[in-house]
Amino acid sequence: MAMDLSRFNFRHRLGGEKLLTAVAQDYQSGEVLMVAFMNQEALKFTLETGVAHYWSTSRNRIWLKGESSGHQQLVEEILVDCDADALVLKIKQEGAACHEGYYSCFFRKVDFDDGFKLKIIRDKVFEPEQIYKEG
Repeated sequence: MAMDLSRFNFRHRLGGEKLLTAVAQDYQSGEVLMVAFMNQEALKFTLETGVAHYWSTSRNRIWLKGESSGHQQLVEEILVDCDADALVLKIKQEGAACHEGYYSCFFRKVDFDDGFKLKIIRDKVFEPEQIYKEG
């Protein structure tokens, strides 16, 4: 049976791709882990496999989260906003979500008391150079 994605509104355009905004959120804690984009193919693969796939705007291709690091996102639930152009993926994160080595991509905050500088508020889960080796 063919998957009908017509109820989703891929109205955001970037680099010629029609995209949805996808927010990955930890299924248990509710912590926002990352924000990415999905085209129709990425959403289809995510729905079929239960593992998060995204559209990489920097590489212009489908990206299986964790394809390099092994830190996959297992999808527990998908919420769709009122315009059907944004999703919240409630996921079980294996390892870290951030390519910089943090569990969440949101590992910094604006420090209002120190000239609006960015302050790191989380510990690293891994060192990127140990995972993403040039080769």
